Amino acid sequence: MPASNPRTLLRRRRADQRAAGRLGLLLLAGAASLVLAWFSGQAARRQAGEELTGQAATTATLNAAVLRSELEKQRSLPFVLAQDPDLLAALAQPDGATFATLNRKLETLSQGTGANVIYLIDATGLAVAASNWQEPTSFVGNDYRFREYFQRGMQAGAAEHFALGTVSRQPGLYISRRLGPAAAPLGVVVVKVEFDAVEETWRVSDRAPGGEAARPVYVTDEQGIVLLTSRPAWRFRTDRPLPVSALADIRESLQFGDAPLTELPLRPNPAAPDTGAVLLDDADGRATPLLRVSQAVPTAPWRLTLLVPAEATLMAAERQRRWAVLLGCLLAIGLGAVLLQRRDRALRRAASQEAARQELEERVAARTAQLRGEIAERERMETRLEDARETLRQANRLATLGQVVAGVAHEINQPVAAIRSYAGNTATFLDRGELAPARRNLETITKLTERIGGITDELRTFSRKGVGPVRPVRVAEAVDGAVMLLRSRLDHQGVPLFRPPMPGDPRVLGRQVRLEQVLVNLIQNALEALEGRPDPEIHLEATIQEGEVRIVLRDNGPGIPPEIQKALFMPFSTSKAQGLGLGLVLCNDIVTEAGGRIEVASTPERGTAFTIILPEYRGEPA
Repeated sequence: MPASNPRTLLRRRRADQRAAGRLGLLLLAGAASLVLAWFSGQAARRQAGEELTGQAATTATLNAAVLRSELEKQRSLPFVLAQDPDLLAALAQPDGATFATLNRKLETLSQGTGANVIYLIDATGLAVAASNWQEPTSFVGNDYRFREYFQRGMQAGAAEHFALGTVSRQPGLYISRRLGPAAAPLGVVVVKVEFDAVEETWRVSDRAPGGEAARPVYVTDEQGIVLLTSRPAWRFRTDRPLPVSALADIRESLQFGDAPLTELPLRPNPAAPDTGAVLLDDADGRATPLLRVSQAVPTAPWRLTLLVPAEATLMAAERQRRWAVLLGCLLAIGLGAVLLQRRDRALRRAASQEAARQELEERVAARTAQLRGEIAERERMETRLEDARETLRQANRLATLGQVVAGVAHEINQPVAAIRSYAGNTATFLDRGELAPARRNLETITKLTERIGGITDELRTFSRKGVGPVRPVRVAEAVDGAVMLLRSRLDHQGVPLFRPPMPGDPRVLGRQVRLEQVLVNLIQNALEALEGRPDPEIHLEATIQEGEVRIVLRDNGPGIPPEIQKALFMPFSTSKAQGLGLGLVLCNDIVTEAGGRIEVASTPERGTAFTIILPEYRGEPA
């Protein structure tokens, strides 16, 4: 039995070893999938970081553009006021009434332009008029000689200086313009711009659902001091340590008041040292990882910095990519395991089949002597069967040959009969000395012999694979040829053939000899059906209907019996004593080969009508 076969046991043992090896391979593939998922997650993290950096850079550029727009809008105001004749006249000839009028004018300008404060300082540094003259924090009467924007404005003609207001205690950008020539300056006009609206926009647009700004924005000057920010607590802090000398100068100038000027709670992120990432330390000692993107502010010596929380986005991208890769690897491993399992089953099944085959071979070997005689007898029977098959093939070939010979004899019999008739008439005409009719008969006989040659050529062509070339055929010419072939019989039998004119000169694509062959067969059948009938008639007409040529041959004979009509186009089916039953078969084959069909309508009262339907040829005449 196969279970006790040593070779079978060896094969099964090897199959078990292969199964254990495949299990180890699957475990190794699982470990490789984990490694691939980890590296894919790192790649996704880098890609997400690059995309997030690009988005943050775009946002920073937009914020810098908004800040620039605000600066450009306010810079034009002191330039225009420096040319104002009322301000020049007030500084040239100081007067209380003039300053009072000027206060109201500056107040109106401040409300219309959106500037926080507009004020006028004389050459001594004293503010003589201001748009906030009615407010408790009015600048009128204050001495601003120590302010850098006054000193540089008097010297250079224009100055911009960001500082904390000594009276209002509100930070802002002071933009000054000198009035009068450099040699004899009259004073400066100053526009203070506060960026509360810009900062509030940053705070609103970047505020997290919890209420704390999730995307801090701040603007620093050349020394790294924060001037504008979405977090008020960060104002006047620095993004890098200040030198001691610079810190002392800032304290002395009162530019930022008593602000501590300490560093921002930001430090580089050691986990991503080359990506601009930083850690934000909060009061609870927690460090929030952020992505830092900086953008220079156009037309100002400032730099705008945007901090973007990136860890959640990076972790999501990393986790999504790792799970996707891991899932794909697990699917691939699962598919591989299924395929390996199927292969192992196939190998086991093959081993069982091999064992069964060996057992069968052993049994066959034991009975070889007994089967040799049976095999020899079977070989003899197969030889006799092959001989019988060859005999059937030969009989089939002889039957086919008989059909062809019968068809040839049937087709040639008609022109031969006509030749016999014309030859007899010719002898009569020669006896009478009528040479012209005899010559015409001889010409007709010549045409008939050509017709016989055409028929044999057609049948020989039909016996081969090809059917020869086709050309446009005028139906009228084919009818003329068929009538010529049967004229003597028509006259002898006294059957009139009515041929009305054919409208449109119908043409078909085919071979004229074959169309004549069909018409001759049909007219011949009509003549045989009309033998002994009183007033016999044959009508032949051709019309064109919807792209088809319809040739109708009608007689007033007794019609075709229903039992014959059912097998009308079957070989050797005929009601004639001398007929072979091949004429209509050949006619149907010829018409079908030309792409047409034959229809039959037959009743005892109305006779028989054969309709040949062929596609109309509409090309140029051949």
